[in-house]
Amino acid sequence: MKSIYLFTLVAGLTLSCAQNPVNKLNSSAGQETSSDTIRDGVFIHITESYSNPHRLLMPLKMATIMTEDKDVLIYMDINAVNILVNDAEDISLEGFESAKTYINLLLAKNVSIYACPTCLKVAGFEPGDLAEGIKVAEKDKFFSFTKGRILTLDY
Repeated sequence: MKSIYLFTLVAGLTLSCAQNPVNKLNSSAGQETSSDTIRDGVFIHITESYSNPHRLLMPLKMATIMTEDKDVLIYMDINAVNILVNDAEDISLEGFESAKTYINLLLAKNVSIYACPTCLKVAGFEPGDLAEGIKVAEKDKFFSFTKGRILTLDY
């Protein structure tokens, strides 16, 4: 009797875990929603710039790769805001494109790149100093840039 109860419990849990809620019927539209229509998002947090080019360029490269099939949002704070202002010196490192190349590629793909307003102020800049296409961070945008799950990469 114990083994039948255990088997029934395990079978029930297995079946309930195997269901994919993304593929359930959308009651408002009356159509099935596939997982292909909902893209997961990647939130990339970058803190470095001139003092550690690798920690700046690696996440920018990752962001560029991720845009192929994910929604991407980039948040830059601490020292990273220094690369986001007008007339910032570009950064390059062997094995990578330059920072400005990645930023321009990402902006062309409609990726939002946000700068921390407090970090801008601490670095001696104002929102008006930001390069074209760069935005001042808004916390609500951190949660609304994708309809799927959010993965965070922190550099």
